[in-house]
Amino acid sequence: MILEAIGEDPEREGLRDTPRRVADMFEELLEGYHNNEEYAWFTETSDLVVVSGIRFYSLCEHHMLPFFGVAHVAYLPRGRVVGLSKIARIVNKYARRLQIQERMTQQIAAEVEKATGSPDVMVVTEAVHLCMAMRGVRNPAPTVVAALRGAFAKEPALKQEVYEIIAPHRFKGFPL
Repeated sequence: MILEAIGEDPEREGLRDTPRRVADMFEELLEGYHNNEEYAWFTETSDLVVVSGIRFYSLCEHHMLPFFGVAHVAYLPRGRVVGLSKIARIVNKYARRLQIQERMTQQIAAEVEKATGSPDVMVVTEAVHLCMAMRGVRNPAPTVVAALRGAFAKEPALKQEVYEIIAPHRFKGFPL
C-alpha cells in the first residue's frame, strides 16, 4: 500500500519482494516483545558494577524511524551479580520495541533491579533520533536520559563516580 501510495509499481522487478523484506525487517527490529529471558546470577560481592557503552538501535513509536545510541548501566550488588551479557540483553529487549527513549531507560532500570535484586540502579541512555535528524527540525542533537534509583538518586558522589567511569564510553556518534 505504501509503494502504491507514493506512485510506485509494486510489481516492478526491484520491488516485488520488498513487502516481504520489510515485514522480515520489522520482525527482527521488534523482537524485544518476545524476549522473556531467565537471568543467571552468581553469589559474589562487588562494590559497584558498570557495563558501559552498550550500543542499541530502536524505533521511535511516533514515526517508526530509528533512534540509536549507547546505554550505560550501573548497579550496587546486594550479595549477587548477574551475568554481564544479561545487561546487554536487557538493553536489547527494550530497545527492540516501538519506543520512546525515556520509557526505554526506565524499563531497563526496572529489569536490572529485578534481575540483580538490587534497588540501587543507574541507567543512562544517549541517542540520536532520526525522526528529529531527517525530518522536522532536521537536527541530530543527541538526547541523554537517566534513570536513578536507590543510592544513585540519594548520593551525588556515587552518581558522579559512575559518570566518570562511563566518560570514555559516552556517545560520540557512530556510523549508521
